[in-house]
Amino acid sequence: MRRIPYPRRTGLTLILALLASLDGFPPGASAQTPADDSANRAWQAGAIGEAQALRRFLDPDRGVQPTPPIIPGFEIDRDASGFVATDQPGGPTATAGNPFFEDLGTNGRTCFTCHQPETGWTVSARRVEERFLLSLGSDPIFRLVDGATCPTDDVSSLAAKAEAYRLLLSKGLIRIGLPIPANAQYEVLSVDDPYGCNTNPDTGLTGPASGVISVYRRPLPSTNLGFLSAIMWDGREPSLLSQANDATLGHAQANAPLSAAQQQQVVAFESGLFTAQIYDDEAKTLTDDGATGGPATLAQQLEGFFVGINDPLGHNPTGAPFTSQIFDLYGAWGGLSGTDDVTEDRQAVARGEALFNETAINITGVAGLNDALDVASIPGTCGTCHDTPNVGDHSVKLPLDIGIADAGAASPPALDISGLPVFTLHCVSGPFQGATYTITDPGRALISGACADIGKLKGPILRGLAARAPYFHNGSAASLRDVVDFYDQRFSIGFTEQEKSDLVAFLRTL
Repeated sequence: MRRIPYPRRTGLTLILALLASLDGFPPGASAQTPADDSANRAWQAGAIGEAQALRRFLDPDRGVQPTPPIIPGFEIDRDASGFVATDQPGGPTATAGNPFFEDLGTNGRTCFTCHQPETGWTVSARRVEERFLLSLGSDPIFRLVDGATCPTDDVSSLAAKAEAYRLLLSKGLIRIGLPIPANAQYEVLSVDDPYGCNTNPDTGLTGPASGVISVYRRPLPSTNLGFLSAIMWDGREPSLLSQANDATLGHAQANAPLSAAQQQQVVAFESGLFTAQIYDDEAKTLTDDGATGGPATLAQQLEGFFVGINDPLGHNPTGAPFTSQIFDLYGAWGGLSGTDDVTEDRQAVARGEALFNETAINITGVAGLNDALDVASIPGTCGTCHDTPNVGDHSVKLPLDIGIADAGAASPPALDISGLPVFTLHCVSGPFQGATYTITDPGRALISGACADIGKLKGPILRGLAARAPYFHNGSAASLRDVVDFYDQRFSIGFTEQEKSDLVAFLRTL
């Protein structure tokens, strides 16, 4: 790894002052308790000011955003292993005049640029590649501000564009630039950045504890949002209202914040979307023979959801005990008889669901869990961390570090972290003083400044997985089999080949 020079950074003063003067909570948003770090908005002025100032790097070739006139009340789209469906119980949405679909920025982007139904209301690497070829790299998703590995990238030719947007094309990753918090307990000893974005003082670090760190993350789905317990991978947003506003100011580089009415419209549309796989090429229709796959039942599931509904750490406000029986979509298929291909495939899905619910996992070394409980080993299951019933994210805010962002000797098994910058962080204060981390993403520590949060990120909602490969925040798992292999190796589970196949069959139907 090479050492970083730290010249002084200039510029952005006026923009940063303007953003700092804005109310940290936009109209309609509610403040969080002091213990909830999403109330920390110190990152906002720096991150958005940076995106605004990056207009100086001009996109020479701008295409328009293709947008349908109507989002149907029920839409089915082809994906890699079948069909994904989106249900709007409130009926169809006209895109004209809806701010989710409007160009409210300065670079041609809309919310719809990165959140489309055929990819589960996020992006998939395969679909990004298609958009690149169809538009010759001019589609609004290909913008220097954060679609490229760095805003300074050369995009003067198609070949240059393919190189500049390599992480977006191969892993569906968007560059996220966040300032090192003023209260950071760590310094950046060194960074190995193949794109030079972090080492360039015009776009990155200006000192061991100052400037902007660029990490690369997958856009999260803008559907099934009623089940969220944390907004963004690092939980930095206090509300969906603020997220809509910050995304418009940042990703779309808008001149002005959204109005309160526009924020409400965006959130109302997103909150009315329910998305899940509805047809699998092998198991066929996911509502046959007593199964309850597809998005229609998700709306019903939301009626009984509340934060902490099945939290294993005892935060359920009703006092109800935790259950590891997270999914009950395909239990009926376990009793099917027959030797035809479809029946056998449905039996595999049922076995995979049972494995998810019941497989014993010895949970060790998970920051945010083992250290929080002060135990070296926790007897758990998949549902210990993916506990929201029939959804699969965590039902309370619980950022965890399971090693996905580790680099160097601690690089995670079965995952591909090639092409990602590697940071060496050294803790200079706090309870972890003296510790050193080699990591591809500081995670929540870029928001809180705490060494205890290095590498911590949330687990996403699992519904609609098949439509949105690759997986994990950094796209390091190209397939669901890679996801299963990672957990098997990380926690020494010992899955057989049949069990791995069954788990993949189940995850593909979510």
